[in-house]
Amino acid sequence: MDTALPAGRYGTAPAQPSTRARVRRAVGIGVAVLVLVVLGAWMAQGVFSDPVQWKTVGFHVADATSTDVTFDVTKDSQASVTCRLQALSESYGEVGVRTVEVGPGDARTQRVTATIRTTGLAVSATVLGCEPVDG
Repeated sequence: MDTALPAGRYGTAPAQPSTRARVRRAVGIGVAVLVLVVLGAWMAQGVFSDPVQWKTVGFHVADATSTDVTFDVTKDSQASVTCRLQALSESYGEVGVRTVEVGPGDARTQRVTATIRTTGLAVSATVLGCEPVDG
């Protein structure tokens, strides 16, 4: 039994690209990868990120009329931002809300403690968000 393929049935084998073509292709792929890495680094530097970040550190329910919230704000050290704070009751109803302005500071991240006046006993408190002050 002959296992050889019939001559010419499947065409001729494709020609191997020249060394020059392989080098050009490798350089092109390298440039494309470099462009993608630079673009990724540019985006990672915060081009598309929020200029203000916040994190609730904790809260303390003083009594049925006030709750203290401690939070960190990361921003440009010379910028001012406003942060909206909220206190919730056991039934998830809002019992207090406050807007706090955080002014310029010595460092990018500032720790702030603010008191929210409440209309009932709060069981949790958090920062809803912070945004730069216009002007």
